[in-house]
Amino acid sequence: MLGTGTIDGKVYALPNNNTQPVVFYGNMDNLAKAGLDGIPATFDEMLTAVDKLKAAGVETPIALAGQSLWPGLMWIEYLADRVAGPELFSAIAAGDIAKWEDPKMIEALGMITQLVKAGAFGPGFGSVVADANADVALIHTGRAGLLLQGAWCFGSFVADAPDFLAAGKLVYGTFPTVEGGAGDPGNLVGNPANYWSVSANASEEQQKNVIAYLNEAMFNDAYTEAYIGAGLVPVVTGAEDKLSGVDNSEFLTYLYKLVSDAKHFQLSWDQALPSAQGQAMLTNLGQLFLDQITAEQFSKTMASTK
Repeated sequence: MLGTGTIDGKVYALPNNNTQPVVFYGNMDNLAKAGLDGIPATFDEMLTAVDKLKAAGVETPIALAGQSLWPGLMWIEYLADRVAGPELFSAIAAGDIAKWEDPKMIEALGMITQLVKAGAFGPGFGSVVADANADVALIHTGRAGLLLQGAWCFGSFVADAPDFLAAGKLVYGTFPTVEGGAGDPGNLVGNPANYWSVSANASEEQQKNVIAYLNEAMFNDAYTEAYIGAGLVPVVTGAEDKLSGVDNSEFLTYLYKLVSDAKHFQLSWDQALPSAQGQAMLTNLGQLFLDQITAEQFSKTMASTK
């Protein structure tokens, strides 16, 4: 949690709210219809699952809100991690943009092209909008088998599909491994948290008051319990007991353990990069998903974007 707010070994920002990793969701009815017992464990199994879901009549094997662009980012974040480990993107974020053309990055990007050519995202995914939760709706209305999305979208299932949840039809899990890949299978991407810093331009009294708040009020018992009561996972240790017995405790406890056990948690790339690079990345990623450019073309463009 502190890694995102750390620069040159010094902590400049503290997490102030809940953690939101990206996870896989699945419609168990559709998965079972395709002969699958849950979230695929490996990338090869995912490709097989796509074929099985299509054969079972599931028009959209994997829901993707392509029009919004940023949901596609989750795919390359995880694939790059699973193939190369977190060090590859860390080098890019530190300014070594030539690493966009690293063979491992091109390999990860090529896996997206594999999924696209396999029909993984169904027809018309480029018109699906995430901000309207249209990708989530494809899962609970039975039109899709799988969805890669942030923990934040669980609230949409709670609000829009309580019967679907109550019937135990939603399954969830981590991103698959890649055979021969260097990344730890427990590594996460998404939003570790949001962060606060104390401005050096603030007065001495203001700094003293804010630091006192950060030390004494943030994530005290009342603060933590308020987050849990709202169905959110706070970034504190020892919260297992507080999570048990609350609404949707199974999912919240799953997230809590997932984050607690993670060796690395990568902040979303569009937030970790300078804005010009981030926007170019999203634009080119959209073209990659639409099969308008190749992995090599994506990498070459990004290696020249400053």
